[in-house]
Amino acid sequence: MTEAPAFSLGIEEEYLLVDPDTGNLRPAPQGLLDDCRSVLGDRVTPEYLQSQIEVGTSVCTNIAQARTELTELRQVVADKARALGVTPISASCHPFADWRSQHHTSKERYDQQREDMAAVARRMVVCGMHVHIGIEDREQRIDLMNQFTYFLPHLLALSASSPFWRGEDTGLASYRLTVFGNMPRTGFPPRFDSFDDFERNVARLQQLDLLEDASKIWWDLRPSAHFPTIETRICDASPRLEQTLTLAALCQSTLRMLWRLGRQNQQWRLYDNFLLGENRWRAIRHGVTGGLIDFAQGTIRPMPELLDEWIELIAEDADALGCLAEITAARSMLDQGNAAEAQRATDARARAKGQDNHQALRTVVAELAAAFDPDPAEAG
Repeated sequence: MTEAPAFSLGIEEEYLLVDPDTGNLRPAPQGLLDDCRSVLGDRVTPEYLQSQIEVGTSVCTNIAQARTELTELRQVVADKARALGVTPISASCHPFADWRSQHHTSKERYDQQREDMAAVARRMVVCGMHVHIGIEDREQRIDLMNQFTYFLPHLLALSASSPFWRGEDTGLASYRLTVFGNMPRTGFPPRFDSFDDFERNVARLQQLDLLEDASKIWWDLRPSAHFPTIETRICDASPRLEQTLTLAALCQSTLRMLWRLGRQNQQWRLYDNFLLGENRWRAIRHGVTGGLIDFAQGTIRPMPELLDEWIELIAEDADALGCLAEITAARSMLDQGNAAEAQRATDARARAKGQDNHQALRTVVAELAAAFDPDPAEAG
């Protein structure tokens, strides 16, 4: 019998840096990256924009270790940034910054990206959250990836945190994906028959010098180019640490459930990306408020019903992985509204107090900044 995957996890988060007085984006101050690295080492890196910074945990055996690491990462970045006069926030789009005023980080990879993508790259004032789950067997990686695509819209609906763009409410819960979707090699992954099939397709673009390696494939879900993992990339950045951990636990537990089905000679039903794309759009547009299509029942069902079924489906796996509390916390993301709804609620309260559009969105930024720090009580 094939040995069970490790189901280890690693979490990457991208943060925006803002001026604490104006709320607008600010380039990383000189010395910030070095100050963070003096404590965190290579777990912190620059990102595409000068006003971004990225962190990534090491390989974690369970959600408890991921919590400890991510707590440290967020706290160190917050402390070092504030000491230099900027404040980090975790949201997928800044509520009012103008992309035309931003500058990319001077680095060979980013210089080439800007050259290749032209104006598309200039608009990339967006942040995401990525979750790696350890699946050592590469054929199993492809098999599970094909099945896991079904759950990507559910993750996006819960995580959506980008309703505003350049000072306007877009009407979307995740505007980030409409910006990111202009890049090539984005969206749902194609369905592959094997890992060799995946590699053959990547190699064809490499032979034409169109692709350096698989790290320049930006699908919502992909086999990692550098690690024996499946990397979930669809999630918006989460303002609060606990939200990030819940989303990571859902990824980890769902993949274990799909692996468990395979041990019983079963698998999740595979639907065409044409159909699943409708749920992806519904998640972009409505977040958790519009419901998603249940293709087995042929109906649009409210997210609370779907979430309850999802939690019941993976509870055994979450318990085995030690993250049952984290997946059940997803219910509070519905009860309280996801991050997009929270930002809109803040905006509405500020306007009700007489603030104009810009003042209200500055209040949204201030609340995002306040939400960034780990809560000691929640972090244990």
